[in-house]
Amino acid sequence: MQYLTLIHIDPGLLAELPQAEYDRLMRGCFEKADALQQDGSLHGSQQLENPDSAKTLRIRDGISRVTDGPFAETREFLAGFNLIEADSMDAAMAIAREFPWSRFGSIEVRPVRDMQAVREHVGAKQAADGNRE
Repeated sequence: MQYLTLIHIDPGLLAELPQAEYDRLMRGCFEKADALQQDGSLHGSQQLENPDSAKTLRIRDGISRVTDGPFAETREFLAGFNLIEADSMDAAMAIAREFPWSRFGSIEVRPVRDMQAVREHVGAKQAADGNRE
């Protein structure tokens, strides 16, 4: 089963980390991610730019509004994600624990819904080229 690990960072805690220690932690993350990718447990990962570079779109009652920044003001912000493969939530949590970022925020682990099952349930047709719509 696939799980998405959502990495939330508290910028205040991260700012207290010396640059050399941050660099060491990031190198370790890349090494761990490379090993997980080689064994087929990691399908993808990305870091996100800071929330001040975001725009949020809301449409209510047919009116479109775009605001600068994230949807909500919070101390922690979404900094990145990993899409992983694991046999269970416990196994997915074990993978999440191998990364240091929960010390500087939190790591949310969430099962990925089977979109093909949802597609079939709602009667959505498969795109002609086999890609999902």
